[in-house]
Amino acid sequence: MKVVNGPGGGSFLVWTLLVQLVLCGSGVYTTDHTKSCILLSESDSERKVLNRLEPLAHKNFTAETTIGTESYTYVFQLCGDAGGVPGAGVIQYDSKKTETKPKVIGRYNATQAFGGSDWVLLIYTSGDTYGERCSKEARKAMIMISCDKKAGLGQMKVELEDRQRLQDCFYLLELDSSVMCEVPESHISAGSIILIIAFCLLAIYLIGGFLYQRLIVGAKGMEQFPNYAFWVEVGNMSADGCDFVCRSQNREDARAYRGVATEPLEEEPEERDDHLLPM
Repeated sequence: MKVVNGPGGGSFLVWTLLVQLVLCGSGVYTTDHTKSCILLSESDSERKVLNRLEPLAHKNFTAETTIGTESYTYVFQLCGDAGGVPGAGVIQYDSKKTETKPKVIGRYNATQAFGGSDWVLLIYTSGDTYGERCSKEARKAMIMISCDKKAGLGQMKVELEDRQRLQDCFYLLELDSSVMCEVPESHISAGSIILIIAFCLLAIYLIGGFLYQRLIVGAKGMEQFPNYAFWVEVGNMSADGCDFVCRSQNREDARAYRGVATEPLEEEPEERDDHLLPM
């Protein structure tokens, strides 16, 4: 990489680092962490289920349980090394003997994934073998991840450790997370979109015009309103039109509704036309 020397080289490098940090923080640089999980039988359906869990990847989730006098702590990580143990998806260690080596309950290189609308069942197999129980088979962890809008990223607890069988023993963990909750789709009509756009344009016009009139033109009072003279003229013309169409106070009353005068009318002099007759 070419190093930029000179007075502007340092500032250029700083700006480059800042841009990269912003891009990383905004999620432009994304990594599909769930690809670290290796499925026992690769399929598109199971891979899609794992992709839904992407926000939970590479995060440790812990839970504690007590069985009689024994106390254990479980650590689960999606497609990552749980508790820093290479290859382990779920580990178990004695809470009272933290210096002992943790047991691997399941590995993420042997994964199965099944899901519904608001739940996913994740299975890690190929864990450490049992000592004398369960026919000395490999341990298996089942993690039920369910929707809980109030749980945040995730809260894990141990539901069951079934090790009394001859075969198919398993550990059942439950993780409640808001990640599994479906986000309702928002349906906005075309009319609503038009109204939103019109409101935004009106707000830009008013705010931008007000700032221009006040800061650039130096207007005061009502004159700060953008195109004040034009809108005043439009208002006056609208008022005149409304007055012409709706008001009728200056119109003459119809003759049929004129009142009869209370004073007697003066008698008009009788006109004689005798002078028109031939003599």
